Amino acid sequence: MALKKNPKADLKRQYQRVFEISIIISLAVIILAFKFFPQMKKEVVKLEAAQELVNVEDVVNTKQETAPPPPPKPPIPIEAPSEDVLEDIEIGETELDINEQVTAAPPPPPKEEAKEEEEAVFFVAVEEQPEPIGGIEAIQKKIVYPEIAKRAGVQGRVYIKAFVDENGNVVKAEVIKGIGAGCDEAAVKAVMETKFKPGRQRGKPVKVQVSIPVVFKLQ
Repeated sequence: MALKKNPKADLKRQYQRVFEISIIISLAVIILAFKFFPQMKKEVVKLEAAQELVNVEDVVNTKQETAPPPPPKPPIPIEAPSEDVLEDIEIGETELDINEQVTAAPPPPPKEEAKEEEEAVFFVAVEEQPEPIGGIEAIQKKIVYPEIAKRAGVQGRVYIKAFVDENGNVVKAEVIKGIGAGCDEAAVKAVMETKFKPGRQRGKPVKVQVSIPVVFKLQ
């Protein structure tokens, strides 16, 4: 069974009546306002300021006059050559003698055939790499330590690329990585003076390029 609310505690019971009374009062106030105050005076504030007159002047359009082209240059007079300057030209005989014996012209000099030296192909990797006879110690013994490097205390390792032919001779040497102070040149000279055991490919001696480290160390 639903519980009934106490009429004294029910606030919404008087809600509709109060709403109707408030509408009636507001309408009455509006009617009285229109009855006793039918017209509302409006005050308009006029601001007067002095009017400035601006004179508009007519601007004359400027015309750009193009300058006339310069007159053509007068032609250069050509003076006729004087008779004193001309010299008499003697024309030789143009008739050919059929019976005259003509000597043959000398043969041209032989052309020198340019011989292009074919660059030798050096292998990089072979079955048997070339080795210095006596080992790396043989190269180290031939090194002359530069005085400049000694005074400056330059030490390190110089890497030389040596091109060894079929006979074990070093035909060319290049510096791959140097330390300077004259050590690079000394290393190249020592490698060039060293005899190598030639590299072999399939049992035959071939030309090979090999990298050799040269150590410079002060004692």
